[in-house]
Amino acid sequence: MPDVPRCRRSRYPSDTTVAEWALIEPMLPIPACQTKTGGHPEKWHRRDIVDAIRYIVDNGSKWRALPADFPPWETVYGFFWRWNRAGVVAWIREHLRRRIRTSLGRCPHPVTLIIDSQSVKAAATVSKKTRGYDAGKKINGRKRHIAVDTIGLPVMITVTPADMTDRDAARELLWRLRLTQPQITQVWADSAYAGQLVTWADDRLWLTLRTVARPKNARGFVVVPRRWKVERTIGWLMNARRNVRDYERLPQHSEAHLNWALIIVMTKRLTRKRPTQAWSRSMAD
Repeated sequence: MPDVPRCRRSRYPSDTTVAEWALIEPMLPIPACQTKTGGHPEKWHRRDIVDAIRYIVDNGSKWRALPADFPPWETVYGFFWRWNRAGVVAWIREHLRRRIRTSLGRCPHPVTLIIDSQSVKAAATVSKKTRGYDAGKKINGRKRHIAVDTIGLPVMITVTPADMTDRDAARELLWRLRLTQPQITQVWADSAYAGQLVTWADDRLWLTLRTVARPKNARGFVVVPRRWKVERTIGWLMNARRNVRDYERLPQHSEAHLNWALIIVMTKRLTRKRPTQAWSRSMAD
């Protein structure tokens, strides 16, 4: 990457640390000016671009309300759009997930997944073609379909209109999972995915789809085996204020904001200091 000086200092909680930037920088695409086709040298440091995107996701700000110490919002949005279209954001999410699993002594490629959905309200900027009414949740907006591994780390995220049933959306989700993650053998879900979908997944995709029902006569919040892991991941997504409501005109951009929120979670997890290790070193001295 060309030597572009940083134009700002870190001042927001969403800014990348030195350790986080060391994780993300190698996974970003090569600048156009260093390719065979050529291009103009980049004016802004990429760490400033990434910090600006993380600020938008974490604080829920409008693009045009980006603080003045960041690069111009048009530049930041341009990188956000191009990186998402090129699959860079999904690749970073995938790489970080593999790295966390490897650090825990697990295989980087999971064989068991857990899927669930979440309906969220859509803002006025969302067109009627990409939104719908979820009669069960009484929400007019979009629905997020999320597949995670047994640790709760994201494997795939898709966004559909809220009126699409979980079974219909799961057909496309499971089909894409079979193409991109051929090692998967088992998927856990709630009772909304039961019925013909179980037979279809077994016959067409050679996947074992198992459902976990909520305990009978249970009231209020109940920790359901296996399903709580994907529900915890949904909670991580809602910590980012941009994801509390869907504001994006394109569902692909909604998926990008969800991916960036989970990228923030995983980079912090990989770079945080572990008190137990520090304690053991001090005791050894």
